[in-house]
Formats: sequence, C-alpha cells, structure tokens
Amino acid sequence: MSASSPFPSGHDRAATVTRLRAAGCVFAEDEARLLIAAARTPAALATMVDRRAAGQPLEHVLGWAEFCGLRIAVDPGVFIPRRRTEFLVRRAAALARRAAAPARQDPARPARPRAVVVVDLCCGSGAVGAALAAALGQVELYAADIDPAAVRCARRNVAAAGGQVYQGDLYAPLPARLRGHIDILAANVPYVPSGDVGLLPPEARAHEPRVALDGGADGLDVLRRVAAGAPLWLAPGGHLLVETSERQAPRAAEAVGRDGLIPRIARSVRLNATVVIGTRPPALRA
Repeated sequence: MSASSPFPSGHDRAATVTRLRAAGCVFAEDEARLLIAAARTPAALATMVDRRAAGQPLEHVLGWAEFCGLRIAVDPGVFIPRRRTEFLVRRAAALARRAAAPARQDPARPARPRAVVVVDLCCGSGAVGAALAAALGQVELYAADIDPAAVRCARRNVAAAGGQVYQGDLYAPLPARLRGHIDILAANVPYVPSGDVGLLPPEARAHEPRVALDGGADGLDVLRRVAAGAPLWLAPGGHLLVETSERQAPRAAEAVGRDGLIPRIARSVRLNATVVIGTRPPALRA
C-alpha cells in the first residue's frame, strides 16, 4: 500500500477477497469492492472485513442497503430490506398514481395530481416508504414500527420526503386523523412461521430482530391483524399491500377478504415475490 493512498493495493484487495471467500461469502469480489469503497482508512477496512468475516450482514457492515435504486441506511440490528420487496413497491406505486390522477380533465384548466397518503406499516428501515416517495414525487408519508431501533433508522431514510415515523404496535401510534384517508397502506409484515425461524440463514437469525421475522404459528398472525384494521384506515378505493410467500398467499388473501376488502394476489417470478392486495370498495363504510 502506497504512503500517499489510503486504499488497498492490488495485493491487499486480493487478500480481502481471499479472506471473505474463506469466511463463506459467495460474492466475495463484489463485497470486497464495496467494503474498500466504503472504508476511509486501512484500519477501518480491516475492522469492516473482520465484522463481515464474523458473519455480520454486509449491509450492516456498510451501513446501507441498495433498494429500488436508493441507498437505504440500515443500522445494526435493523431488518434489511429484501430485493423481492421491490415488487411490492412497484405495485404500490402504480396504484398510487391512479389514486393521484385527477378525476376529470379540463383542457382549459389542467388539474395537477394530488399528493397521495401513504403509510409504511411494520416499516423497519423505512425502505418501502422512502422508495415510494422517490417514485411518486408528491406524497404524504407516514411510517410506524414497534422496534425503537427501526424507528430511529426509518426517520433518517424518510426525512427527505418529509415523512413522519411513529413507534408502536401497528396502527396504534398513527394519528387518528388518518382513519379513512389512507390511499396506500404498505405492510411488509413478518411472515416466517415460528417453527421455521431457526431454518433462516445465520445472518438473519443472529443479526435481525425476531419481531421482524416471526409471523406466528403459520406466519400470518401479524398479517391478519393488519388486514382486520385496514378497512378503518383505508380511504374508499384505497389499497392494502402485504408481502407473503407463494404458499401462504391463498390463506393471506382469505384473511384480507374476511374484513370487507377485495383481495387479489400478484406474483413476480423474476423476484420470487408474492404480494396480496386488498382494496376497500368505495361504498364500504368503516
């Protein structure tokens, strides 16, 4: 390593790759590149490589995760946004654009799209809310999570969009004035059955909060609670979107439809993602 540069030489870069590969990192070359770019000093790089080799998730070591083209801050102990959840964001954004479109067009006085009301429930890092705000441009954004560490992280990620983040159990901390006025309710709920949590990769089991993973006996406990409360909070024509597994989707759709929402299932083969969408009929009274 030259005295004039804090960055590793080719030899040191190769040594970093070798260390990561020996620790079981499948994409060691890519991870080495990211760690080297993030490290400000050789000592900082050594510490980061040690943390990664010890099994900490790359995103926690870097302090961020890439999601929908954004860098989302992810603190240690906070749930890391998954690539498959980008499918939920795309679906939510498409529905939000329809909600924002003016009801009628007058060529003499063109109407401007309104700001849609978006709630990111079980928000974790706030990645879904931040991505929706970036995609839509004009949004009234709220988020909530029961985990204090997640709330602190989410506040940083949604600050640019003027988002408000609340700590508490599901709907409990949200402002009462939102009842009946939410256009998009995105809930990336935990949906791993309790008995399967031990089968998750070690990075998730050891470094992400169980409350963000464990969905109860069949994985749908939190989803059912979200679905039961959604009709009270959604605006007429508003949409609930929840991520689940393909195997759980029929039962999840049944739960969403049980309380008066119109359910449907959307899937992405490319991202291996399944989203259940529940729409409040315009005539449904909360």
